Amino acid sequence: MHRHIAIGAADAYLPDCGRAHCKFRGVRMARGLNGSSNGTGHWPTGQEGVEARIPGHSSNVPLAIAEVLPAVVGLKTTIPENRRSAQTLGSEREGHGIVIDHEGLIVTIGYLIMEADTVTITDIEGVEWPAHIVGYDYESGFGLVRADAPLPVKPMRFGDSDALSLRSEAVVVGYGGEKATLKVKVASRREFAGYWEYLLDNAIFTVPAYPLWGGSALVGADGALLGVGSLLVQEALGPGAPAFPGNMYVPINRLKPIFSELVANGRLSTPPRPWLGIYTVEHMGQLVIGGISDGGPADRAGLQRGDILHALNDEVLDDVADFYRKLWESGPAGTTIRLRMERDNDSFEVAVRSGDRGRYHKYGSD
Repeated sequence: MHRHIAIGAADAYLPDCGRAHCKFRGVRMARGLNGSSNGTGHWPTGQEGVEARIPGHSSNVPLAIAEVLPAVVGLKTTIPENRRSAQTLGSEREGHGIVIDHEGLIVTIGYLIMEADTVTITDIEGVEWPAHIVGYDYESGFGLVRADAPLPVKPMRFGDSDALSLRSEAVVVGYGGEKATLKVKVASRREFAGYWEYLLDNAIFTVPAYPLWGGSALVGADGALLGVGSLLVQEALGPGAPAFPGNMYVPINRLKPIFSELVANGRLSTPPRPWLGIYTVEHMGQLVIGGISDGGPADRAGLQRGDILHALNDEVLDDVADFYRKLWESGPAGTTIRLRMERDNDSFEVAVRSGDRGRYHKYGSD
């Protein structure tokens, strides 16, 4: 049976860490790839004034944005049932992509295309186009696909995402033209640490929440692409602020330095980072393993859900971001990582031979 996921439309497919290994179903753990599409909340005093339009309601979209609406296309992928990500992200996925050149090159969020064996693009007229994966960068989260024939749309150019700051206005554009747009404001710019061994500097958090965020375009008033939709978050305003749902966008400036190499080679030539295959969460001031990738390095080393992380290579770990930095500074994929752990109030050390996440997943005929 196929598991179909429209990214940003249904319940969260996030780890259920109450079992020996992390299983994905409709539970909450950092509210990421999916979740409730809308929420309620209030801006703190002095920060009111969010202007938004619910997708589908009439509005006057600025001309520069109206001209690039067709550049946002629908994206569907199918993933063989026997591939690892099919169990976590579904064997059928849907989201958006953004056409960025005249030869059918499209940028999207990488989890939509992870391990996909078919990619289908739908243009604004409803015409479907076969496409193929060009590249996927695990570190940034960007994915690239190319339609098998040039698409009859004006590409969207890259903007300068560094120009976005608190309260900057932008428009989220999804597949579907004007009815799929939403005016948003930047709620914060800050570091984001994802429990799946992911760290993003200066991520863009916007409010209000866009209900179909996966691969959506964050567009400036001049029609330029500023970010690609990644997540729904419940704390868009940042730590210490009242809960307010919004979205996290990967800044387009993060793609620029790696773009040419990703197009040419499908991945970067720099040595891949060491990967352990654990889902790490902060709980009561401790780093807890919330789940483990089946067959990954941590699984093979005998680590378990509920184990507590204390130190890496004899360096005490402060938080999830600090853990990732120390891990990645240890050397390339394949480096053996020494972890000081705690299980059932007993301390122990374990050596984990790290892996390459790109080799853990399979593509094409692998």
